[in-house]
Amino acid sequence: MAKKQITVGGVAIGGGAPVTVQSMTNTKTSDIAETAAQTKRLIAAGCDIVRFAVPDSASARAIAEIKKQVSIPIVADIHFDYKLAILAAEAGADKIRINPGNIGGDENVRAVTDVCRRKGIPIRIGVNGGSLERELLAKFGGVTPEALVESALRHIRLLNKFDFDDICISVKASDAALTIAAYRLLSEAADYPLHLGVTEAGTEYMGIIKSSIGIGALLAGGIGDTIRVSLTAPPEREVKAGIAILKALGLRRGGADLISCPTCGRTKIDLIAIAEEVEKRLEGNPGTDGLKIAVMGCAVNGPGEARSADFGIAGGDNEGVLFRKGEIVKKVPMDRLVDELFLLMDGAAAQ
Repeated sequence: MAKKQITVGGVAIGGGAPVTVQSMTNTKTSDIAETAAQTKRLIAAGCDIVRFAVPDSASARAIAEIKKQVSIPIVADIHFDYKLAILAAEAGADKIRINPGNIGGDENVRAVTDVCRRKGIPIRIGVNGGSLERELLAKFGGVTPEALVESALRHIRLLNKFDFDDICISVKASDAALTIAAYRLLSEAADYPLHLGVTEAGTEYMGIIKSSIGIGALLAGGIGDTIRVSLTAPPEREVKAGIAILKALGLRRGGADLISCPTCGRTKIDLIAIAEEVEKRLEGNPGTDGLKIAVMGCAVNGPGEARSADFGIAGGDNEGVLFRKGEIVKKVPMDRLVDELFLLMDGAAAQ
């Protein structure tokens, strides 16, 4: 993790702070009611920081009104027009995301750094494989890790030129392996907080796989300070996926940990449906925070294989057993398994 730390609306990034989860609204930011409503859904899903597209002045000005309705740091996403970055900062944005190389000459960059410095707002340098400078594409023969990192370092130097150092960086590509290589190079070349993500990762299924590989590999190696899982899906699902990645790596606590077996020919209950129902009922259930719950297909091996679980189900022949800490509690008909599991957990919590 980066040694340098920035603060986005009171949320720390880098410097040993917990890894945060970000997402981006897909509403028109100028539609204050819709954007605020979606932001509230993201907050409820566990999002730490939200980003708004700011394609016009109406969107920039809307930030001030939206901030009155939500309590989460807001990042203004700016492309090309430095004046929109200034408007968004004045409206109360907590961070500005720009590509310093595409907002005009030095004076434009200076104008953005001046307002951000005055208001204590960090800047994220966002470098994407799809928007690399032509000379870097020519120099490196296309989108390469080296090209992405050189672009990022150029932009860092540009901001530093105007005495601005409150910086976060991303070097995203749609290829997970390329993204991993780029962030590894960047982590050696700079000590700014890193915003991780695989951009344009795809629809929910493939996008989660690519993001889990890219983001997970980096975090497992100690690289990365904040993440966004980019999906062609409702943004709330990005947040859910991001939290799941952090929990799988032991970087975030909270909620229950559900383990379940993949089923086999010995399974005689509808394990897939049961596991999905348990997962659904565990979501948003504060009474199960910190518990490990197992859903296993085999009554013979299940309790033993899931001995570390606090509570669990193991299947039999159209029935199952409930177990606690590896010890069988009782047999239950299949259609009552999930209900009885939650009654068992509720009873234990009440003791």
